[in-house]
Amino acid sequence: MKVITKISLQQKLTDRYNIFLNEEYAFSVDESVLIQYGLKKGMELGADQIAAILRHDEIRKGLNMAIHFLSIRMRAEKEVREFLAKKEIEHEAAEEIIHTLYRMSYLDDNEFAAAYVNTQINTSDKGPQAIERELKEKGIKQSFIEQALAKFTASLQVEKALKLADKYRRKYVKESPVIQKQKVEQTLARKGYGWPVIQEAVAGSASEESEEERLQALMYQAEKAHRRYSKFSDGEYRQKMKQALYRKGFSMSDIEQAIEKLQGE
Repeated sequence: MKVITKISLQQKLTDRYNIFLNEEYAFSVDESVLIQYGLKKGMELGADQIAAILRHDEIRKGLNMAIHFLSIRMRAEKEVREFLAKKEIEHEAAEEIIHTLYRMSYLDDNEFAAAYVNTQINTSDKGPQAIERELKEKGIKQSFIEQALAKFTASLQVEKALKLADKYRRKYVKESPVIQKQKVEQTLARKGYGWPVIQEAVAGSASEESEEERLQALMYQAEKAHRRYSKFSDGEYRQKMKQALYRKGFSMSDIEQAIEKLQGE
């Protein structure tokens, strides 16, 4: 048995106390643990009691860290588990901490999924597939994901995808309509939108494309190719121009018009 000979308040952490056994520093405990075990000067402690105190103190320290971690923003259970592991909290203690956090309503993966989806809809241009992937990576159950994503309706997806399609169509305005369409489709797919939504958004965006934009894109690409192939003989020049512009997605009739215009200048 060892005797508590001194208890002192830590200077920097005012909710923790240093415990001295037989005139020597032994360990520190959280104030709640001090109260729970009724620790006081002159009290005798056996090895089992000390082990229990230290175990409960680790749980309390881990719980305090987890609560602070959660105070910054909402977290999924998996994120908290990874945080506790990083802080070297033992598995058994981490399990009890997680259980306590649920009991205290600090953790709720269902609510987390709903809040996460709502935030992504309002602050990002991500589609539902991208959001679903992220929630899976955070360890959220599929049923919670599906319930949360129900708010991301098909009409809302089309609305957001159409805005993105317009934005990227303008970015690729110097490309042929074919290449432009491919690039917008690829971008929307990377953003996490499904094919039916992509098709509807691209069709809606393409309907706003003007003839002037189409001709500007044609001549922009034709002039680039012309600078590259103008040194060749007429026959070889025309062949290389046609091949280059056809690969860019322009029709042969448009290509012929562009070549005639460039050669006539």
